[in-house]
Amino acid sequence: MKKLLAPALLATALYAQEKVDLAVVQRIKVEAFQNSKVMDHLFWLADVYGPRLTGSPGFTTAANWAVKQLKEYGIEDASIQPWGKFGRSWRLTKFSISLQEPEYAPLIGFPLAWSADTKGPLTAEPVLAPLTITDRLDGKKTAEEMEKYFRENKGKLRGKIVLLEKPRDVTPLMTAPGSRYSDSDLAQEAQAPTPFALPPFDIEKMILPEKPAERRALFDLLPLDAEAKIWEYEYDAITDKVNHFLAEEGAVAAIVPSYNADAGTVFGEAAGTYKSDQPMAEPRIALTVEHYNRIARLLNKKVPVKLELEVRTTSDGATGEGLNIIANIPGSSKPDEIVMIGAHFDSWIGGTGATDNGTGSAVMIEVMRILKALHLRLDRTVRLGLWSGEEQGIYGSRAYVKANFGDPETMQLKPAHAKFSGYFNHDNGTGKLRGVYLQGNDAMRPVFEAWFAPFRDLGVTTITIRNTGGTDHQSFDQVGLPGFQFIQDEVEYERITHHSNMDLYDHAVPADLMQASAVIASVVYHAANRPELLPRKELPPPVKTKN
Repeated sequence: MKKLLAPALLATALYAQEKVDLAVVQRIKVEAFQNSKVMDHLFWLADVYGPRLTGSPGFTTAANWAVKQLKEYGIEDASIQPWGKFGRSWRLTKFSISLQEPEYAPLIGFPLAWSADTKGPLTAEPVLAPLTITDRLDGKKTAEEMEKYFRENKGKLRGKIVLLEKPRDVTPLMTAPGSRYSDSDLAQEAQAPTPFALPPFDIEKMILPEKPAERRALFDLLPLDAEAKIWEYEYDAITDKVNHFLAEEGAVAAIVPSYNADAGTVFGEAAGTYKSDQPMAEPRIALTVEHYNRIARLLNKKVPVKLELEVRTTSDGATGEGLNIIANIPGSSKPDEIVMIGAHFDSWIGGTGATDNGTGSAVMIEVMRILKALHLRLDRTVRLGLWSGEEQGIYGSRAYVKANFGDPETMQLKPAHAKFSGYFNHDNGTGKLRGVYLQGNDAMRPVFEAWFAPFRDLGVTTITIRNTGGTDHQSFDQVGLPGFQFIQDEVEYERITHHSNMDLYDHAVPADLMQASAVIASVVYHAANRPELLPRKELPPPVKTKN
């Protein structure tokens, strides 16, 4: 009978087996902190090329810049790779909105993606007709409620600008807008989640928990395909119904309040469908809650109100194709084995896509620059993927994985699947890296412990068995490939910048992005040169995905 190692001794033994080249780590740190170009990358992505909506001219122009920049760093095979037809090509070229009566006032807001063109300025009266609620987690209007609102407003909306939601409460801001993980926060994050039984639900019939907390818990545990199905039902389907009703009734535009009420910041995403074979939504504007509420109060008091609005858009300059940016640093002794890094390149349009996800794209470009600048030996090929379509359903990375590694619907795997080591993703804003989500892959724990040890003094301390969702590592995990997203400080991500008009260069923290570049470059170097491929979980069963 073999004597078994105690768990602590076993962890120590595994840790000792994972070799870390501290001399290379030091070189990476010097390059990342003293010669950083990461904020230069972000300047071009955010300030120069601005929002990068999938299928848009803005995305294509920014992608061409990224390829050119990578080639200047010596990554010769950088290229733009189509993955299929996405939908509309859409770019905003002019926007204005103002209160004309009872007193002139400029209003803070922006058109939501894929809004129709107003064909010049229009002046119209607003009307409050709360037809929709779009929060997929905290509840939705039932079909019966929607039909009731449709009946009540039939014949009343022609020529009007429709306010689609009830006014939202605004309360004083009593907490700091930004935050970082405390030691106690990280200790909690490192704990395995408490097992619990999900409340009854049926994804196919859309029978979901009513309580917001249970719905959020469900979203944390659902696979990518089920999450996409709920999103399509609760957001896309409801929005399309409302848009169809507004078109039938002859409304000229619609306005919604920012979905977060936070001191003048405007959060918003899509006006309607991106699919080019379906009717475009009426011009739809997201306004800061305070300005939206002012209009609603005036209407409630029967004060005459007029708004002036202009939205100009174009489809020129792009075809609506889905595009990914792929670049390789070829491996020396095992070039057919792949270590991959990535981030989504696309954004919404309220700001310039700086922290979602210009920061992740800038960091990953910087990682490639560091590896080339230091002329580091890499046994395996290091591949960069900058994805489109993430915001609409993680489409770009899913298409890439399906084409190159395996189909999650059938789990029929391609030969490259066996040669793939791991994928590392950056997509949670500017916050510095604090650790990693193992996605249930406990065999990776001692590997990350060794890799992170030289960065503990930079705050990289936490390894959790927990899953995290909503970004491109899931595409790899879905076919049984090791895919990881890092734990990052929140900073202002959800409170200020995520899908808002404040998603701008100024909200990126240079030190955070330099730290992330150093950590990921070191992780990639060691993954590329370790003797074996990274350990894997068991293959998952086939899943039905959203087309």
